[in-house]
Amino acid sequence: MSESAIIVHGGAGDIPDEHAAEHVAGCRVAAAAGWRILQAGGSAMDAMEAAIQILEDLPVFDAGRGSYLTTDGVVEMDAIVMDGATLQMGATAGVRHVRHPITLARRIMERAPHNMLISAGAESFARACGLELCVAEWFETPYTRAVWQEYGRLPLATGTVGCVARDATGTLVAGTSTGGTDHKLPGRVGDVPLVGSGAYADNRNAAASATGEGDKIMRVVLSKTACDLAASGMPAAAVAQAAIATLAERTGGTAGIIIIDRSGRTGFAHSTKRMSRAWIDADGVLQAGIEPAHGSA
Repeated sequence: MSESAIIVHGGAGDIPDEHAAEHVAGCRVAAAAGWRILQAGGSAMDAMEAAIQILEDLPVFDAGRGSYLTTDGVVEMDAIVMDGATLQMGATAGVRHVRHPITLARRIMERAPHNMLISAGAESFARACGLELCVAEWFETPYTRAVWQEYGRLPLATGTVGCVARDATGTLVAGTSTGGTDHKLPGRVGDVPLVGSGAYADNRNAAASATGEGDKIMRVVLSKTACDLAASGMPAAAVAQAAIATLAERTGGTAGIIIIDRSGRTGFAHSTKRMSRAWIDADGVLQAGIEPAHGSA
């Protein structure tokens, strides 16, 4: 039986001191929830979804409730899931009322004849699947409204969320969910729902979830780049560092990434001031942090 592992992130950026503890605490709760599913014999897909649902409901993160607002003052959310055993994936973009975009992405993967659905069509599909929808005001918080009103003058405390998990069968999955960047243009789609950019999973190599400057992440297909690097057998932590270095070299962008390779080794790296994360691997010990810039479990 293969070793299980899980790692989550709560976004990479200039997370201010007053929000750091809440970021780390949220990642701890999410990783622990996913780990309980893995330990009970559950699938990596179930563990990933459960972890990200928790993060989507915590307003400190830029996903689900707490998502940043567009220039029009509304929320538009994106998400992706990918199964490393089959290379099946599902993604959604520009949804405004779906409580858990990560679950919608999973339903698209499992039930839709397409890989991605967006905006009104995605929400219609969500209703047909019986997913929970909320009024637009539910996703907004006093903080995100203040950031929108004081554009450019308040620190951005929230961050895209993601999870990578490996179950006892050796299956790797990755998922990422976001509200996107503050004051984005209506209809803007970033890296998150683009396969290979916001997330990628392949049992032959690795699974990864990225966060950061999305418009630059997509230029180097960051998550797929990391998974390809893992094929060489390089340690997961070194893979993460190399992927972030590639992004900086080719685009000048900053980001963070989490990864689990085919052997169950976890790693992370970021070129931003901070990236909140938590992980559990074969030793069963929950670890979490927001600094330093790179490492492995």
